[in-house]
Amino acid sequence: MSTARRKTSTSTGRTPATSRHHVPAGSGARAGSVDPADLPVRAGEDPWTAAEVAEVHDELHTDLERLRAEIEASEAAITGLMRDSNDGAGDDQVDAGTKNINRESELALANNARDSLAQTERALARLETAEFGVCESCGQPIGKARLQAFPRATLCVSCKAKQERR
Repeated sequence: MSTARRKTSTSTGRTPATSRHHVPAGSGARAGSVDPADLPVRAGEDPWTAAEVAEVHDELHTDLERLRAEIEASEAAITGLMRDSNDGAGDDQVDAGTKNINRESELALANNARDSLAQTERALARLETAEFGVCESCGQPIGKARLQAFPRATLCVSCKAKQERR
């Protein structure tokens, strides 16, 4: 995070750290994860606990595995559809159209899974630093509840609403 975008957390009164802080062994969080005390929270929210950080970490890793499997399955389906599209002898227009729709649908699913995979990998990288939980637009805390519901979030609710209005 650039120094221009680093802001003091309103709830903790300190600037989010960018160095790695390891959680003590046996605390429930993964090695390499940031110290939960370094993660920003919004005013009125309880600080992150090691168990909550570990839960988010596990959820993101589960998503990684699921998305990788989805991408593999989509790529295999695309390969099969591409192979079948070459053998169009005797196909009428409806058959050809159906094959095109199936191929485009699988391509869209694979691209969506790749985008989600990139977001998940990025969230895991951010979780290992105190950048996790900091809005990339305004630099304020995203909110613990939002991150527990959607750990790949990079914008706070107000910045996300502004983005969607554009």
